[in-house]
Amino acid sequence: MKISGSIALVTGANRGIGRQFARQLLERGAKKVYATARRPELVDLPGAEVLRLDITDPTSVRAAAEAAPDVTLLVNNAGISTYTNLVTGDLDTIRREMDTNFYGTLHMVRAFAPVLGVSGGAILNILSAMSWFSYDGANAYGAAKAAQWSLTNGIRLELAGQGTLVTGLHLGAADTDMMAGYDGAMVDPADVARAGLDGIEAGRFEVLVDDWSARVKASLAADPSLFYTQVPSAF
Repeated sequence: MKISGSIALVTGANRGIGRQFARQLLERGAKKVYATARRPELVDLPGAEVLRLDITDPTSVRAAAEAAPDVTLLVNNAGISTYTNLVTGDLDTIRREMDTNFYGTLHMVRAFAPVLGVSGGAILNILSAMSWFSYDGANAYGAAKAAQWSLTNGIRLELAGQGTLVTGLHLGAADTDMMAGYDGAMVDPADVARAGLDGIEAGRFEVLVDDWSARVKASLAADPSLFYTQVPSAF
């Protein structure tokens, strides 16, 4: 599909990657951009139509779908990372990660699938290189993103009949508030948005934003001990 002339809705558009998606959609000629956030007063994008949206609240999601019945491109960007482990971490926190990253995305897909069925349209799910590996200290996030990746592949099959493109976008660390304090290499959120929108226009099922994502994806075909060198005895 073409970005120019599209009608897009972006979740978590008040900052970081989501804000870049909304901004670039406007710059690339989208006819309308719904910029959504739990706190809509924080959205500062001239030209965008701002909506209040909490993707973990089915009532809020339904209200957004009713307010935006003309969407042709859904960008599921909103997510959280609580840096929680699975064995010793707080279960309510682990559930919150899954409720946001997996069930929140699913709420959005279920609410907007009928809308997208009219136009064919597209869905872009913002995933992570952690869809494919675990990191001690953030294993709840890895589990939630792995589930979201599987969700992305599943809904692609389910929505193929109505002509809806479903694209998953994977990246490593991005220079956003979520990664505050991280001292490694980080990708510019603007580059993430650009890659995602280019991928939609190219009709791609999957977009790997950076070398780290490509490296992790390639490692899946090998013995996991080659990747998890810090714990080789586990394999």
